[in-house]
Amino acid sequence: MGEKIALGITFKKISKTRRIFISATGQNAGKTTFSLGLIAALLKKYKNIGFIKPIGQRYLMEQGFKVDEDSVLIERIFGISKNLSIKDLSPVAVEKGFTERYIEGTSKGNYAKDIVDSFNRVAKDKDLVIIEGTGHAGVGSVFDLSNATVAKLLNSKVILLGPGGIGRPIDEFMLNRALFDKEDVKLAGVVVNKVLSDKFSKISKYVRMGLAKKKLPVLGVMPYQKRLDLPTIREIFEEVKIKLLCGKDYLENVVDKILIGAMEVGEALNYMVNNSLVITPSDRMDMIRAIIDLQNGKLRRPCKISGLVLSGGIVPPPKVLALLEKAKIPTLLSDHDTYSIAAKIHTMKIKIKPEDKAKIGIIVNMVKRHIDIDKIVKIIDS
Repeated sequence: MGEKIALGITFKKISKTRRIFISATGQNAGKTTFSLGLIAALLKKYKNIGFIKPIGQRYLMEQGFKVDEDSVLIERIFGISKNLSIKDLSPVAVEKGFTERYIEGTSKGNYAKDIVDSFNRVAKDKDLVIIEGTGHAGVGSVFDLSNATVAKLLNSKVILLGPGGIGRPIDEFMLNRALFDKEDVKLAGVVVNKVLSDKFSKISKYVRMGLAKKKLPVLGVMPYQKRLDLPTIREIFEEVKIKLLCGKDYLENVVDKILIGAMEVGEALNYMVNNSLVITPSDRMDMIRAIIDLQNGKLRRPCKISGLVLSGGIVPPPKVLALLEKAKIPTLLSDHDTYSIAAKIHTMKIKIKPEDKAKIGIIVNMVKRHIDIDKIVKIIDS
């Protein structure tokens, strides 16, 4: 590949390594989930696979760098950044004030060059590089690095993910294709994700028919997996940043229902089901003891409580904490009021963690079962 000019910058060399760009029609479409499963599937074909998320909006501090959390996830699962700085997996971090500084012209970075340089380092000695975008095709336009622009910059074909449905995904695919077409980027195919099980056959049939008329290949239709959207106690603990009082060995408990334990005990117990997280004021000893008894099967029916969040900041007596530990109930403490902490938990974004072995297994099997990997290999190799 000879000289390439983009965004007013001349790059003498861009790696010839195979690559594919994963984009979406919007946020939370499942790009990272798909990328994870795709890498697992393609490792049977390509021995050395690299990964890069050129622009990240949710980042962690890793080795002193701001690195997108999705890049950290992929690295920890697959260990694919050997002999690389982890920063190369996430060259541009959109931190607070980034957009304002760019518009004002006070930003000093040469971000397009950073992306290309990082890509070249990631691609060295690799058979394939998976490139994960951020949001829809136009995201990043405000600082001249939209997904469509970055795909062009890296000379990559694109796989586009969209939501479950018939009319909506087709409309959104066509809207996004217009932006990729404008940048002369080839849209290699699409994936419809998060399709409800009772509508799966119908949607799969009609979305394929509809997109065939648009000459847009469908690479797969994936079902909605509720388990992937259910948080664990660990995720709540880490995301909401509240104190762990006891039960560190049970942080992988899955939360299927969140209940506010602010009513009378007898009434509250009627709403508690398996895998419930109960949020209650820390001075409600009657509620806490009832939850312990319920977990231990001492009340009307046995019930598995996933965890307990105490609001108000009061630490229960050691004797009560010992009973919670014995009952295997992980217990968190917040200084916030019950409503505030409940709102934070309800609105938190569920992200896959390297520790989520069960979720990772679901993702790998889902991609293997529902995605045409052979077709994707032909796209990558062509």
